[in-house]
Amino acid sequence: MQIPFEFDPPKKDEDPSLKSKESDLPDSDDHISLQAKKPLTVTQLTKQITLLLEGEFRSLTVEGELSNVKKAASGHWYFSLKDDQSQIRCAMFRNIADNLRFDPEDGLEVLVRGHLTVYQQRGEYQIKISYMEPKGLGALQLAYEQLKLRLEAEGLFDQEHKRELPFLPRRIGIVTSPKGAVIHDMLTVLERRFHGIPVLLFPSQVQGDSAPKMLVEGIRHLNTLRDSQQIDVLIVGRGGGSIEDLWAFNDEQLARAIFSSEIPVISAVGHETDFTIADFVSDVRAPTPSAAMELAVPNKMDLKHTLSQKEEQLQHIILNQLERLNEYVEAKRQRLTSPAAVVQQYVQQVDDLDSLLRERTRNLMENLHSRITGVSEKLLLLNPERELAAQKHGVELLHGRLTLSIRHLHEKLEDSVKLQTDLLDSLSPLSVLHRGYSVTMDKSGNSLRSVKDVQSGEELQVRLEDGTLQTKVTSVKPQQ
Repeated sequence: MQIPFEFDPPKKDEDPSLKSKESDLPDSDDHISLQAKKPLTVTQLTKQITLLLEGEFRSLTVEGELSNVKKAASGHWYFSLKDDQSQIRCAMFRNIADNLRFDPEDGLEVLVRGHLTVYQQRGEYQIKISYMEPKGLGALQLAYEQLKLRLEAEGLFDQEHKRELPFLPRRIGIVTSPKGAVIHDMLTVLERRFHGIPVLLFPSQVQGDSAPKMLVEGIRHLNTLRDSQQIDVLIVGRGGGSIEDLWAFNDEQLARAIFSSEIPVISAVGHETDFTIADFVSDVRAPTPSAAMELAVPNKMDLKHTLSQKEEQLQHIILNQLERLNEYVEAKRQRLTSPAAVVQQYVQQVDDLDSLLRERTRNLMENLHSRITGVSEKLLLLNPERELAAQKHGVELLHGRLTLSIRHLHEKLEDSVKLQTDLLDSLSPLSVLHRGYSVTMDKSGNSLRSVKDVQSGEELQVRLEDGTLQTKVTSVKPQQ
């Protein structure tokens, strides 16, 4: 940005040095003239530049990207506004920053209005901001997103902090406007679902700058009455509207008041599609105030019907239990006897045990006597002389049996050898030849079994009992 440095001719009371002009390196005459003129101080020059810039740029609108954003302890904001090629310092003082719906942050594209000023201590020019809005995104929407992210990071939306609603509240606390259809609709639903549950209303504005503070005050005040008034659930809400109308329910202090409430809170902002910060931090979110009341109290008719069913079931269970107990008592009663009969039973049992003891003692003595007798007999039987005579007799018996067995075995083997010899003689070919038969063989000595194995003119061998004949086949005649 080019800033023209054109000065009007100095007035009578202005410093004459303002008449000097830029030139090349001064010659000796110019040097003498500069020495004769009174120079400007840095403060004087800065003040004149300030008058020039602030007079020329009293009102301007600039768009750019925020960078180096810093918030001072005093509440003032300092940052740079930049584009691809340049940047300029900016300052936004606390009285302006307090009216912002969002927090400036690095990288945010914004549109600012203000005027150009000079920070004389550093000799730097800057824009003094009087208005700022996010570029392309509404200020309210940006503020909503920033607050949502911050509270979510702190854990205010975590499910582990959500509390369950009471089944049947003793009293319901409501923080809303006492006028309009919202409170009427909630009371109508309460009358229809469960007539008789008391309601404690904290009247509050639900729209405008003072609404968040009144809503916070209502939640805190009803919490102080929790024990004395037996308040078991809170409903905080209003009817539907635009984001500006619902903005009170996006307040940070209201969110923290709901989170800190010892009474479970139902948010009932009548806008089903959009969520407010109060919806995220509350224990239960209802799409409408009427739905909030339906969540807060059960249906009395349903409870009566359920109670009737449970009563019938309980009566049936009790009757069955009584019947089983009566049967049990009757069975026990029949088993009960008089004390004398019980004593007699034990007396008889003692007699039985005494008889059993005597019998077992007698049996034990008899067993011991029998064992002693048996041991004595064994000792007698184990006398060495008796054992030696018995062993001698046994040896004599075995000797006789051995001699007899050897003779029988010899005779048996002789018979077997004779039998085998006769069998070999009967199967020997020589015995067949002895009866007048012969064996015909080819030149290789193989026996012939069929005329098919012989050809006319072939030489053969004929084995007889006392020798071998060499023959020659003159003809072959198969059997007809």
